[in-house]
Amino acid sequence: MANVNAYVLIQTDVGRAADVTRQVREISGVVSAENVAGPYDVIALIEATSIDELGRLVVSQVQRIEGITHTVTCPVVNL
Repeated sequence: MANVNAYVLIQTDVGRAADVTRQVREISGVVSAENVAGPYDVIALIEATSIDELGRLVVSQVQRIEGITHTVTCPVVNL
């Protein structure tokens, strides 16, 4: 079975983006995490073995980071 990839768009409290990015990068399954300008503060690329694992990773690890106010998970589709 192929891995599931997703981009996670993250909004943070003011002044917390750099710290959040560092913490997100430490999570197993995170391929990359970058600070960006625009409506979101951080965009992370995450790889998981299933959509269920992806959901658990986002809810149990990413969303628990202090300073994150909102996330949007965008699974990659292969058309």
